[in-house]
Amino acid sequence: MSGMRYVVTGGTGFIGRRVVSEILARDAYAEVWVLVRRASLARFEQLAGEWGDRAKPLVGDLTAPDLGLTDADIADLGSGDDGISHVVHCAAIYDITVGEAEQQAANVEGTRAVIGLARRLDATLHHVSSIAVAGSYPGVYTEDDFDVAQDLPTPYHQTKFEAELLVRSSPGLRYRVYRPAVVVGDSTTGEMDKVDGPYYFFGVLARLAALPKFTPVMLPDSGRTNIVPVDYVVRALVHLMHAEGRDGQTFHLTAPKTIGLRGIYRGVAEAAGLPPLRGSLPRAAAAPVLQVSGRAKTVRNMVATQLGIPGEVLDVVDLMPTFTAEYAEEALRGTGITVPEFASYAPQLWRYWAQHLNPDRARRDDPAGPLVGKHVIITGASSGIGRASAIAVAERGGCVFALARNGEALDDLVSEIRAAGGQAYAFTCDVTDSASVEHTVKDILGRFGHVDYLVNNAGRSIRRSVVNSTDRLHDYERVMAVNYFGAVRMVLALLPHWRERRFGHVVNVSSAGVQANSPKYSAYLPSKAALDAFSEVVGTETLSDHITFTNIHMPLVKTPMIAPSRKLNPVPPISAEHAAAMVVRGLVDKPARIDTPLGTLADFGNYLTPKLSRRVLHQLYLGYPDSAAARGEALPEPSGLAAVSSSPMRRPKRPTRTGASLRVPRAVTRPVKRAVRLVPGVHW
Repeated sequence: MSGMRYVVTGGTGFIGRRVVSEILARDAYAEVWVLVRRASLARFEQLAGEWGDRAKPLVGDLTAPDLGLTDADIADLGSGDDGISHVVHCAAIYDITVGEAEQQAANVEGTRAVIGLARRLDATLHHVSSIAVAGSYPGVYTEDDFDVAQDLPTPYHQTKFEAELLVRSSPGLRYRVYRPAVVVGDSTTGEMDKVDGPYYFFGVLARLAALPKFTPVMLPDSGRTNIVPVDYVVRALVHLMHAEGRDGQTFHLTAPKTIGLRGIYRGVAEAAGLPPLRGSLPRAAAAPVLQVSGRAKTVRNMVATQLGIPGEVLDVVDLMPTFTAEYAEEALRGTGITVPEFASYAPQLWRYWAQHLNPDRARRDDPAGPLVGKHVIITGASSGIGRASAIAVAERGGCVFALARNGEALDDLVSEIRAAGGQAYAFTCDVTDSASVEHTVKDILGRFGHVDYLVNNAGRSIRRSVVNSTDRLHDYERVMAVNYFGAVRMVLALLPHWRERRFGHVVNVSSAGVQANSPKYSAYLPSKAALDAFSEVVGTETLSDHITFTNIHMPLVKTPMIAPSRKLNPVPPISAEHAAAMVVRGLVDKPARIDTPLGTLADFGNYLTPKLSRRVLHQLYLGYPDSAAARGEALPEPSGLAAVSSSPMRRPKRPTRTGASLRVPRAVTRPVKRAVRLVPGVHW
């Protein structure tokens, strides 16, 4: 015995995948072809594990001509009694914050292509529209109403209207139209796939939960909307698809009553731990916020964005039309398919949101410690600061993803961390190679799901006077390639992931020399200064996404990187473990910057006494000569990217030149050394 055959668009989406499940559960012999983009086949395969072999992929694209389907694809779907009976069009962009061009392509042109498919298959088209087609119509809007000269305030409203118009104006097409209200999570499990509609305001309510329970909370009864749970929409839609004699009709899948901000608050108050409402404000109290224009609206949207509420949402937060659902109620009578009261399932919505959708959930610290369970990428982890930081993070319960070019050293690090009971994974990666960075980040996200923190530690240092660098432009290029562009690559690779999670933090291992303008580091310090500036600029752009940066102006650290300079540095180095403690502080406290007293002193000097500062730095330049490596004398090189010496290239000793500017400086005097060391290099 054979059942009906269906094509479902958007079958891997929030509503569509439940429609497929409902169809298969309703008819044990039904077969469903799910239109799916090639890039989403992996998602289909996951769902197919639940659906079984009666669900089949139909590889195409909603925005491609003819959905990207060939004549052979259509022929494979069968014809006549063995052909497709129903095309269910769920695919669309249900988000008013998406750009107009994208919405036009998906919602309008996509619908045009689906209409063409339904015609070729001689199937009934079931078009999932939206109550958004009513726009801001101020009266009763029935299932027979469509174009009533309503205002369509956003591209979303406009494109949903145009899409339904295409369906209605296609001669000879068998169709049924379904207009769901604002669809929220499952009324039993609370399951939802994204923050939308009333969920935008859950973050603000969560902040109110921190108030004492006796706090007098009063809200206006504004923000009225019509809400339905997804399980009602799916059950009603699939039943109405098969109801006899309903072609050409439109069905409102709406709740009998609208609900406002106060009703939503009451519904989730107990589950969210909110203070009870103590009174009511008039609806007009919200007008100064909802009805502003011009510059005041710009300011309002800026504040709303900081609270996680898109400004576009505030423009349509009050639903103007009143919807009737006579046809839907009549066809569903006696089936037990009804809209539950919002208060009966609101706690489930809140609990699911808090556990799975709350943008702040990634920022919560584990009670056992702020780094417990956090995923931390550390570049240049094979030695020095990176290695010590990896061990320190793992000791505090973090899961370390150690990156470096030296795979053998990484394996030793991971073995040491695991032997101590920590979590660590090694990834061979060259931060100067975009393909390597992209592959590594995708690998980490694919295997472990998310990344919380990035420590940009991989670096190259060159200590050489500029007069000994006039024929060594490549020194500047390769230092910039690692210290600046390498770090930027890592940030850019992780930024989309962090924006989606609304959380991410970067710790950049910079240098106190950036503040002091230390001589002989004309290649190294500008690369660190560039990274400082990049982080400060990007940090202002990503603040609402809760993506933040810490620049550590690290003092001199005893690592293989400084070995070629030997005793030529004017201050004593701190240990790598000391430096790792600064990195951990940057991860836990997330300050914008961590400075040393000596660096801060240099900062003040540059601003207040610039001439004196330059003279002091010039004396340091004269008092501390270039290292043997910088002068072209061969020295053994340390291994590993994070331990690059002054010069990885062997050069013959340069002949001595004449002239005051190139004279060999004398050794620094003991009083100068003591003066430099008056301010110890410890972090605040």
